[in-house]
Amino acid sequence: MARLSPRLPAVHYRVEAASLHAHLFCITLTVAKPAAAQTLTLPVWIPGSYLIREFSKNLQGLTARQGRKTLHATQLDKCTWRVDCATDTPLEVRYQVYALDNSVRTAWLDSARGFFNGTSVFLRVEGQESAPHTLDLIANRSMVNWQVATGLSAIKTQRNGFGRYQAVDYDELVDSPVEMGAFWTGSFKACGIPHQFVVSGAPPSFDGERLLADTKRICEAQIAFWHGAKPSGRHGAKAPQQRYVFMLNAVDDGYGGLEHRNSTALICNRKDLPRLSEPSLGPHATNQPDGYTTLLGLISHEYFHTWNVKRLRPIELERYDYQRENHTQLLWFFEGFTSYYDDLMLRRAGLIDNATYLKLLTKTLNQVAQTPGRLVQSVAQASFDAWVKYYRSDENTPNATVSYYTKGALVALCLDLTLRAEGRTTLDEVMRALWLRCKGGPMTQGDLEESLAVLGGRSYAKELSQWVHGTHELPVKGLLPGHGVKVLEEDSQIAQRLGLRVDDSAGIKIKTVLRGGAAEQAGFASGDEWLGVEPASGRERSAWRLSRLDELPLYLARSSSATALIARDKRLLRLPLRIPKDDKTLRLTATDKLKLDHWLDA
Repeated sequence: MARLSPRLPAVHYRVEAASLHAHLFCITLTVAKPAAAQTLTLPVWIPGSYLIREFSKNLQGLTARQGRKTLHATQLDKCTWRVDCATDTPLEVRYQVYALDNSVRTAWLDSARGFFNGTSVFLRVEGQESAPHTLDLIANRSMVNWQVATGLSAIKTQRNGFGRYQAVDYDELVDSPVEMGAFWTGSFKACGIPHQFVVSGAPPSFDGERLLADTKRICEAQIAFWHGAKPSGRHGAKAPQQRYVFMLNAVDDGYGGLEHRNSTALICNRKDLPRLSEPSLGPHATNQPDGYTTLLGLISHEYFHTWNVKRLRPIELERYDYQRENHTQLLWFFEGFTSYYDDLMLRRAGLIDNATYLKLLTKTLNQVAQTPGRLVQSVAQASFDAWVKYYRSDENTPNATVSYYTKGALVALCLDLTLRAEGRTTLDEVMRALWLRCKGGPMTQGDLEESLAVLGGRSYAKELSQWVHGTHELPVKGLLPGHGVKVLEEDSQIAQRLGLRVDDSAGIKIKTVLRGGAAEQAGFASGDEWLGVEPASGRERSAWRLSRLDELPLYLARSSSATALIARDKRLLRLPLRIPKDDKTLRLTATDKLKLDHWLDA
């Protein structure tokens, strides 16, 4: 390893693997000029994931010293320590972090891969959060052929990426996750900006070149959306990222992403990666596998966050408080509007066609329509309560709240279609105006309302009051026909008709009973096992064993009522069930290609 200068900045971290098999990172924190009573804290949450996660539960073996003198570290609460020390001698604190959470939010370490978010491993030095921070990443002999990928700026590193990095402050340090391992890597430039893509866990069939090409088109479409075709284009200052890193962990079963200022951590099902055996579909691919489309949508979503939440952000999150919940009512905008644009950007990048886009929009419409909580809680309230409801979901969550992702996306859709119908502006122009108005920084709902009024020629406060702060049904079905889309109603699947969400992979387990549905009226409860059914009519009165819910119509025939045979806490129950016949689901279809293209093309 290259020899590093002994001179360290105000705050310096050294991270190495104490044991790959024990899943332990060893961290050494050096504070050049500590306070007399130096307080150290570990965050309890990670920005972008609104839940107290108690990262300190994985911290162990904390010790402190100055020179040869061992100091006592007093733990003040679950995530805070105080070290009484001299102020004229560097303070060294050592500890270990257990890392076996294979998600995008925490940390992982085994013989094949290492990954961490700074909020999981870096104690914050109170009073020096704004000082420069540096990080040494150290490889051991077990890390054969391992590389490093991170959005941090390198000071002096080896070709494999191990070495020293820097951050302007603590916020940048913990907003720059680190990926380590023998991963696949590729790169491209989008509008002149270097992008790196690393994939851990890819199978031999993985088509990396296709992933790079498709991701490049997404990035170019989004940069052009915000800034024009060139990063320093007509819509304002140059793109905020000087480089960008995608870190994708391919696993047997997983999905999700977490945005960062110039990188993102992603997780996907291994089978959803593009494969070498699949034919090249060209610049206007329309028949790609659904799983790959889902992955591209995730990439698009997290990349859009580069602007919408990482820079343009709720004023309540202008500075993160890492020790407690940071509430805002604006997640419907930052997550919901991003969810509207993620699939729209796939269409504009030529990665899906109109039919596929409408299929994806149909899914969102039905998800919201099948959530009784939309009539209970506004999407603004859902944003504020994310800490205790959305991220702590249970069997009653669909009845008590609504997703600020899906309903927020439909709010964006309604605003966009309304603006386009009135002919003065579009949501695209409003988003760019907000970027300029707020200088790519903190914003309020008032900023959105003002931008809408200036560009739209009238106030949209009434719409926002009803759609965002109320529980009114959104006018989607009335707006879509004017843009070349017909809204059709079709018979629902049996689960929706009954008002149930089930797991029938091994028998029929009731997960959720939706408010006001037939199952609730019959007396079903979450946790029930649905064993069989006895139709109310037929040539012979008999009961039938059920193994999957979609078998129910086979035994009911035309009967609209039946007796459900249920097991609950080892008791067998007979529940009188009436089967609704008029429940409908929505399907969208194009009726006017010119109008539809006018909307989707921008």
